[in-house]
Amino acid sequence: MNAKDFLRILAADFFTGVPDSLLKPFVGALMARYGRDPRHHVIAANEGNAAAIAAGYHLATGRVPVVYLQNSGEGNVVNPAASLLHRAVYGIPVLFVIGWRGEPGTKDEPQHMEQGKITLPLLDLLDIPHFIVGKETTAAELQAVMERFRAVFAQGGDAALVVSKGALTAEQLPSYCNAYPLRREDILRHILDAAGGDLIVATTGKASREIFELREARGEDHAHDFLTVGSMGHASSIALGLALAKPSRRVWCIDGDGAAILHMGAMAVIGQTHPQNLIHIVIDNEAHESVGGFPTAAGTMDLSAIARGCGYAEARSATDAATLGSALQALRTAAGPVFLAVKSAIGAREDLGRPTRTPEENKRAFMAEASRTVSG
Repeated sequence: MNAKDFLRILAADFFTGVPDSLLKPFVGALMARYGRDPRHHVIAANEGNAAAIAAGYHLATGRVPVVYLQNSGEGNVVNPAASLLHRAVYGIPVLFVIGWRGEPGTKDEPQHMEQGKITLPLLDLLDIPHFIVGKETTAAELQAVMERFRAVFAQGGDAALVVSKGALTAEQLPSYCNAYPLRREDILRHILDAAGGDLIVATTGKASREIFELREARGEDHAHDFLTVGSMGHASSIALGLALAKPSRRVWCIDGDGAAILHMGAMAVIGQTHPQNLIHIVIDNEAHESVGGFPTAAGTMDLSAIARGCGYAEARSATDAATLGSALQALRTAAGPVFLAVKSAIGAREDLGRPTRTPEENKRAFMAEASRTVSG
């Protein structure tokens, strides 16, 4: 189904959510129609944030908002869905549009397969009726489903459209870029050089894929790198737990702007616990690049100022190779927690692959390296 037809049939005028690769045609249609006009479209920090924004919109207008997300974000929706939106509480109607990664019977990455199996059962548990939008779904079928859902909304209930891979199409998807000169892969080369034998926790998405391929190209092993393939937004918390338990090892967290914003409260906890061996780097291209390049809120933020406000011992910014190099030299030996925001171009190599080791193999090798005693 064409995403423009899909959008028309929903007949809504307010949308908020977190972009998803399966929903690229839909989010692209939203961007074409509304851009980031906050009266109609808000790209949220996380899915729970989106549900709450939607609730506020309904309270102000009485109309039914749309919340879009990848199914990996269902967990972030559970609390507001059960304790705010549910008809047994406030009865605030919301239509969820959910990209179904890891749909049973399809091939996908390991981090998506378990989530795919529990996508529909979670909706059942939350008392949210749902309809699967597949490649063969017609406009007439969707129209009929929306008529049924409107009866649910009238009773203060929520409903969901679960979108299969390839179900939505678009004639042309938007392309995003920025003016920053540094490519993420080049930034990662500088970081790997500076980190040496230290431990690294990398966020989900293309950063982890690029680190894996850089290690391969350099003839280095992968034991120093924990590549977080799922749980977007939690890499800095994983790094914090590691740093607190291993005070003799320096720990680097390589984060993304979308991921850091998703669960920004982690920065407050890092500042409060104050691990002296933690270096937190956010590679900031102001985009959700791995799911289409749609913009994050980072373009209007000063992430380094936020880190300082959270209690990091030092926070810096870099926009070019010279400032990146000097910042890495200063921070690699500084007492932490320290923070660095590096502005990056949007884009990756066309031939960028994926790690050839399983998450379990990555974990075992990393734990063996983390347990090793390092002198000096």
